[in-house]
Formats: sequence, structure tokens, C-alpha cells
Amino acid sequence: MKKQLLAVTVALLVLLSISALAATPQGSRYDQQIQQAVSQKIHGKKQLQNVSSSVEDGMVALTGTVSLYQDKLEAAKKIKKIDYIAGIRNDITVTGANVPDAQLQQKLAKKLAYDRVGYFDNTFNYITTSVNDGVVTFAGAAYWGVPVDDAMAMAAAMPGVKDVVNDVKVLPTSQFDDSLRIRTARAIYRDSVLGRYGSDPAHPIRIVVDNGHVTLYGSVGSSMDKTLAGMRANQVPGVFSVDNKLVIDKNL
Repeated sequence: MKKQLLAVTVALLVLLSISALAATPQGSRYDQQIQQAVSQKIHGKKQLQNVSSSVEDGMVALTGTVSLYQDKLEAAKKIKKIDYIAGIRNDITVTGANVPDAQLQQKLAKKLAYDRVGYFDNTFNYITTSVNDGVVTFAGAAYWGVPVDDAMAMAAAMPGVKDVVNDVKVLPTSQFDDSLRIRTARAIYRDSVLGRYGSDPAHPIRIVVDNGHVTLYGSVGSSMDKTLAGMRANQVPGVFSVDNKLVIDKNL
């Protein structure tokens, strides 16, 4: 009788343990392990000393302050590969230097103008910068993802930047568009009048090609040069349309 009672008791305890385990969220069983790993990753870095973390059901929440936006990104990067993490909520605040928006925009625009100078794709990227309360927004279009990554990295490392928004369109891969890019660039820069705009590789006439449609960006010295650039682009065989958005700058 006692043996039967003992067996029933053990069975009930097993069932209760299974029920408790089933009622416990999958991630929460590892919360303490995750918390220890996160603390080790973060507190080993001087720039992350003011960052705190908490873990619930495998979800890591980061709070606190850092001096640079890149430090905020680095905190999440350091812990994203920890085992059993369900996700990361990065609520770290960037509290470094306060820099006027116009000054930030000017610095970033200058850096972008000279980014990838000497590379094949420089002429075929058009990335714009705007800043509002320290939040940098990149827009425009890029031949591929590398120029966008470069722009994001520049902003993240700059004092005064609180956040970065990426609205740049990475253009689709297309051999047809690639051919149009090359031929349009030749048509413009081999012109005896327009060739001078290739002398400063940081400020070319930028040629954006998207599914056969060409858009010209940048600055030229006269309305005649703007008209001529549009004409040369329109003369390239295979071009579906040309949107001439060149700006007149009489200082050029």
C-alpha cells in the first residue's frame, strides 16, 4: 500500500513539474544565463559603462547613455550572437556633444562629397543629407549598398549625431542600366563644354539610372550647360527618359 502511495506521489510531482515547465516561456529559462553573458560583453568596454541591461523571456532591453551613436550600435552588435536571445530592444540614449543641425549637415555633406572618389561608382551615386534635432536622414539613390554603408558609418562616428535614418534607394542590379550609365557618362564628359565638370571628382554631374530612366543631379555653371547635359543624355540610345535636376551655380 505504501509503495502504491509513493508511486502516486512521485507521479503527481512529475506532472506538476512538467506543467510548471510548460507554463514557463521558452526564453525565460535562460534569462539568468543571458543576463550574465550580456553584462560581460557590455561592461568590458569603457564607452559602454553607462549602459544597463535587463532580460525577460529572452528579450534583452538596453538602456542608459553613450557619447556616440556608433557606441549605441556597438552595444547591440556585441550581444546579438549570445545564445538563446529572442531579440534586442535598444533604448540607449546618445547624450554626447550637442552640435547645431546646420553644422552637422555641412560636415556630413562634405564627407559624402569626397567619399569613394576614384571608384567606378562615384558618379552614379546621389546621396543627400538632412539633419533635424541631431537625427540624420540620408536619401537619394545609390548604385549599390557600399556607399550607403559608408554614409551610415560616417554619421555614426560623428559627435552630435543622435540617430540615423536610411531612406536611400539601392538601385536594382541590371546590365542594361549599367550599359546606360557608362554610355551616358561618356556622352556628357566627352563633350568639350561639359568635360570640365569631371575635373573635381567629388562634385561630378551625377548620373542615376533606374530601369532605363536617367536622372541628372549636381551643379553646373550655367543654364546652357544644364540644357546641354540633358541633350547629351537624351541622345544615348536606349534611354527611356531623362529628368534633368541639375542646379545652376554661377560660382562654378
